[in-house]
Amino acid sequence: MTDKVWFITGAGRGLGYLLARDALKAGDKVVATSQTVDGIAESLSASDDRLLVLPLDVTDPEAASSAHDAAIETFGRIDVLVNNAGRAQLGWFETIPEEDVRRQFEINLFGAMNVARAVLPTMRRQRSGLVVTISSVNGLVSNPGGSVYSASKFALEGWIEGLAEEIAPLGIHSLVVEPGMMRTNFLDPSTVRQGNVEIADYAEAVEGFRSFIEQANGAQQNDPEDLAALIVAEASSPDPARRLLFGADAHEWAGDKCQQLAAEIKASSARG
Repeated sequence: MTDKVWFITGAGRGLGYLLARDALKAGDKVVATSQTVDGIAESLSASDDRLLVLPLDVTDPEAASSAHDAAIETFGRIDVLVNNAGRAQLGWFETIPEEDVRRQFEINLFGAMNVARAVLPTMRRQRSGLVVTISSVNGLVSNPGGSVYSASKFALEGWIEGLAEEIAPLGIHSLVVEPGMMRTNFLDPSTVRQGNVEIADYAEAVEGFRSFIEQANGAQQNDPEDLAALIVAEASSPDPARRLLFGADAHEWAGDKCQQLAAEIKASSARG
């Protein structure tokens, strides 16, 4: 088999869209899903026998199952699942209402679980497949203003790390992608959410963080085009990487975290 069938969530824009585009360019077939599908098919401009566009709210398990069934009815198999749909809930923890914290987990963690639960039975029957999980370097490192977002990504990585070991004996590979700051719409006001509970003790820090996000939006150092190309290349490998850190910032922050952990482990051992 030369061409593969991709199932991509959050394919309406950003990295998800670029992955759909590049997979089609590589000669593969794509199931492009998004909450809003208007214009996706026209923008990707692929023939109907290679592209299926479906609406999908990943927080709805039944919708995930229906999208999977439509993909199988159209293409007969799924070779690459990309759990890309996500949202950034930013802000100081105490400024974020409980319902927004839960919504962050519903999208970033449980949404990925819903789609994986729908797709994995097909990959198990095939005894093949690749599950690509779009995490973040903030799945390894957390900073002020990102505690809730990082919590969802830490949880995502804990889940997929264990799942990868469960599915590996069945011929299914796992790739966790941990980008640094990329020039997508991720920090756009239409995507990012900020805490809205005003607390005087945090006011100055929160204002500084909001200014940082506004200035960073569109000026991030990493190009998502490059990351999309790397992921498509890994999907073509018989032995894809298990982890892909992307961007000099991601490598620096992850390296610093490893050094910090090593020092803390050493100090803990010295205490007995």
